[in-house]
Amino acid sequence: MKVIELHKSVTESNDRDADALRALLKEKKVFLINLMSSAGSGKTTLLSRTIQDIGKDVRIAVLEADIDAQVDAERIEALGARSIQVHTDGMCHMDAGMTRTGLLEMGLEDIDLAFLENIGNLICPAEYDTGAVKKVMILSVPEGDDKPLKYPLMFQESDALVVSKIDAMPWFDFDMNKLKERVYRLNPAIRIFPVSAKTGEGMQDWENWLKEETKTWIEEE
Repeated sequence: MKVIELHKSVTESNDRDADALRALLKEKKVFLINLMSSAGSGKTTLLSRTIQDIGKDVRIAVLEADIDAQVDAERIEALGARSIQVHTDGMCHMDAGMTRTGLLEMGLEDIDLAFLENIGNLICPAEYDTGAVKKVMILSVPEGDDKPLKYPLMFQESDALVVSKIDAMPWFDFDMNKLKERVYRLNPAIRIFPVSAKTGEGMQDWENWLKEETKTWIEEE
């Protein structure tokens, strides 16, 4: 298992480097998603189920960003997907330079869809352009339907919202309609996918969106 240590940002102009990374991804025909959420929302579980479901049709790789440890990358590799662990040495987010370094270490060959599993919090990752083509956030049912009120920027910046652990709704005071109303008020264009990676409910809509977005990115000139 390869682990690379990133102690600081390797860029001075993040926006410029983010655009340059997207140009490289376009050239290499790799669709990159910046996957953001709070810790414990189910990012790795969602990715694991997604790889199991569509990994034979779409070549998937995962860049795992954590302050320490490498358990998530090992879990992804066990499923047969390419993965690399990035340690941020205490930084609460990834930026474009760090993302580029991790992707190039992992290698972009023979990849259609790459995920950056960002550091687990709802504040810092929303503020930095990583060079990803799309931004997706996860909100788990146990976190509550009031999170758009507390962390509006994350919802405003995301292209899609995955509402995870919907199988747990009977045990939590969670109103899906109220959540959607709050989210759409912040971001009318966002796509919302309620899913349970445990039972498979809702996964097909999420996975179809991934395949369609990946195909569009790869094929359009």
